[in-house]
Amino acid sequence: MNKKIAIFTGSRAEYGLLYWLINDIQNDSELELQLLVSGTHLSPEFGNTYKQIEADGFKINEKVEMLLSSDTAVGVSKSLGLAILGFTDALDRMKPDMIVILGDRFEALAIAQTAMILGIPVIHLHGGEITEGAYDDAFRHAISKLSALHCTSTEEYRNRVIQLGEMPDRVKNVGAIGLDHLKRSQLMSVDELSDSLKFTIDRPYLVVTYHPVTLADESPTETFEALLNSLDEFPEFQVILTYPNADNGGRKIIPLLEEYAKQNRNRVLAITSLGQIRYLSAIKHAATVVGNSSSGIIEVPSFDVGSVNIGARQKGRLAAKSVIHCEPNKPSIVSSIKCAIDKSYKMNDEEITNPYGQGDATSQIINFIKTSDIDNVKTFYNLNMESL
Repeated sequence: MNKKIAIFTGSRAEYGLLYWLINDIQNDSELELQLLVSGTHLSPEFGNTYKQIEADGFKINEKVEMLLSSDTAVGVSKSLGLAILGFTDALDRMKPDMIVILGDRFEALAIAQTAMILGIPVIHLHGGEITEGAYDDAFRHAISKLSALHCTSTEEYRNRVIQLGEMPDRVKNVGAIGLDHLKRSQLMSVDELSDSLKFTIDRPYLVVTYHPVTLADESPTETFEALLNSLDEFPEFQVILTYPNADNGGRKIIPLLEEYAKQNRNRVLAITSLGQIRYLSAIKHAATVVGNSSSGIIEVPSFDVGSVNIGARQKGRLAAKSVIHCEPNKPSIVSSIKCAIDKSYKMNDEEITNPYGQGDATSQIINFIKTSDIDNVKTFYNLNMESL
């Protein structure tokens, strides 16, 4: 009997990273794919991106509504509670043999808790990473402790998951799964991207994505206003500006984003969701990528494009030389954008090495799933303290 492998996705970015894994499990004769979709996928405010999943030819087994229309920590916390209620019923109906969870968001924490209590083994992707400016950092490590198998994006992160007490044979470094698109997806030309977006791209452009900082002392609105003011210093560049995620503070950013695009109609495109192919295509041809999304650190360096990482959200994450870290204020952002555009971070035209792998994570994950016969009973692995 085939193993039933459930995959959870709660956001547009996460689904884009998981696309090839979902595709390959669906096409594997030894596995049965199940999809549990929740979070911003089901929100009109964030583009109803579940429709893209269906358009890609995937059957959604369960849709779980859990987001409150709130921009506060209390609202997010209540949404987490609603998620657990909905996930419990959904997983009870699905009865998967294993569930795949990527990353560190609060929806992912809710599904991991639910799966643990229901006795469903979790395979966690992208554990062991550090993002000190967001509560996602604590969620990620908590999800690792709730998981039975782990696929990390670097060897350093594999060692950190083992440091959390996970058995080494249950932790595999496969690289970043999002890089599989570089080898397997057909990306768009600038003209094709322009046609798809219904936005004339006739100048060099910046791709901008900013998410709220949920833990560090960094005001989302003040930083975003500083970012928009910084963009005014580059009038010769067009801007593709994507919406923030659903963390507390995100909805305060949206009106600022929309007003900026309205005031700069021919120069700025504001869009709720690009989708993975358009997003990666936009990155490929961009002058630089600006914001504080993890993609600026993990995917962008593989395109030999510089990226500006603003503020504390991604603090502690391993990064290539092409990632320029800056303070959340206009002078620092402006100088960093200039550095990224002219590639002054390079020494003698050196090739930038992306520490997150070579784009072959999916096949390794599927092999790990097939060859692992595990349950939720785990032995805590103690490090040899004398060797540290």
